[in-house]
Amino acid sequence: MNSPINKLQLRSFHAVAEEGSFTKAADRLGVSQPTLSEQVRALEQRYGVRLFERVGRGVDLTDLGRRLRDVTRRITADEVAAEALLASARGLRSGRLRVMADAPHLLLPILGLFHRRHPEIQLSIGFGNTSAVRLALKDRRCDVAVLPDLENDPGVVSHLLRRDRLIAMVARDQVWRERRSVGLEDLLQQTLLLREPGSGTRARLERALAEACLTPTNTLEVGSREAIAEAAAAGLGIGVVSESEFGHDRRLRKLEIRGANLTTSEYLVCLAIKSEEPTVRALLEAAQELAE
Repeated sequence: MNSPINKLQLRSFHAVAEEGSFTKAADRLGVSQPTLSEQVRALEQRYGVRLFERVGRGVDLTDLGRRLRDVTRRITADEVAAEALLASARGLRSGRLRVMADAPHLLLPILGLFHRRHPEIQLSIGFGNTSAVRLALKDRRCDVAVLPDLENDPGVVSHLLRRDRLIAMVARDQVWRERRSVGLEDLLQQTLLLREPGSGTRARLERALAEACLTPTNTLEVGSREAIAEAAAAGLGIGVVSESEFGHDRRLRKLEIRGANLTTSEYLVCLAIKSEEPTVRALLEAAQELAE
């Protein structure tokens, strides 16, 4: 027990704790699942503890496991910071950058410019709804994120990417053929297509409805922007999306939503403690250049 803790076992634990699955963690580390399971089992046996409860095909952390995950997150963050510091001495010729967003259209042009300048930096790109991306940033599972409607927070550094507004989209051959705009109350006369809980678009729309003392009673929950567009095109209801995400689908047309402040803002965000890491700083600089 006097020997130092096995770092490979600790990394194996951390991967499973973050992924919630031995299979996903093995893919993340590029090892076989039996090898990963053995590393975690050896760590538990060495200290006579249980770090996971096996639940179906996944795992839940024990109380001790959750506390150890908090420690391994700090260790991982320190390793990333050390790697970034050393990479900066070589002019960003190595390193990695983990980025997440709630939609690809704002993020990918920035990453394209960054990659052309720093092709040797390994990029990890993930997508999720607003809540999932915000949590990943907070938990340091990503270095930079694209997030909407960011509240003032001294713990983050942000760069405004875009201001937008929400619009309604309907099937071209369905309701309101002659209209160019609708009111919030009009939306409730039809089936309202909603994103899943945690979506920033859904939260912004629900806030506007609540401010107008309106409660939707006929809704259909759809799990992605693409699915919202397909459902609207099929005549299943009225979708609400950011105007810049409307696209050029000939099956659909957009309608302004009157009588409500439905503007949104999208920001490129990082934790303040990471803002001076060379890879993060280089990405922020790429975003600023594209905005000019």
